[in-house]
Amino acid sequence: MMLYPAIDLKGGQCVRLVQGDMTRATVFNADPAAQANEFARAGFQALHVVDLDGAVAGVAVNVAAVRQILSAVRVPVQLGGGIRDQAGIDRWLEAGVSRVILGTVALRQPDLVRAAARAHPGRLAVGIDARGGRVAVEGWTETSMVTARDLALRFEDAGVAAIIYTDIERDGALGGVNVEATAALARALRTPVIASGGVASIEDIRALKRHERAGIAGVICGRALYDGRIDVRAALALAAEAPSC
Repeated sequence: MMLYPAIDLKGGQCVRLVQGDMTRATVFNADPAAQANEFARAGFQALHVVDLDGAVAGVAVNVAAVRQILSAVRVPVQLGGGIRDQAGIDRWLEAGVSRVILGTVALRQPDLVRAAARAHPGRLAVGIDARGGRVAVEGWTETSMVTARDLALRFEDAGVAAIIYTDIERDGALGGVNVEATAALARALRTPVIASGGVASIEDIRALKRHERAGIAGVICGRALYDGRIDVRAALALAAEAPSC
């Protein structure tokens, strides 16, 4: 199981939000590239980067910060936030992003996701952010009537590399990950699921690890890493263990 440290970008800085609220941002590092380098040196094998401003604006905003991250590290970087057309997908993949995450367009323009997945095999992920089980889009400012499960099932035959599932109500709140909902989604799909939102301790990682064989292929950690609540070496060792039967 892969462990991804989260680098969320707002105003060119590395921040963490609480439940997706852009007014409740804590700055953890004014230099995102330095933060990325720190995570890479700590042993993380990939990074999860989100352009928060871009997610709200619908276009890439923190371009300079993302490019600085790409220049600073050699580990794979998956990027989401404000990527809403084929040109944006192509541009970031050409810039060195290993995987592009599509969120809002997965709901609004599913054909774009399918076309992009065909054009770039293994390099597209669908980000499904849910509030009360319903998909939220436009930087989490709008909640649809579509369930996370129903949206994920629409892309089962699209060739996407992963579904990144975020429980918005848990995100940044350090209240514990929604293991039950994440595991249920993983069991319903053939596509690997990456868990996000609410990871507060190594016990959350352990709880998700128990469902690795069900399809949980990764975990994204944010505030708990920045706050030092999770021992990085122990967490990486746990994630690397062979899945239990």
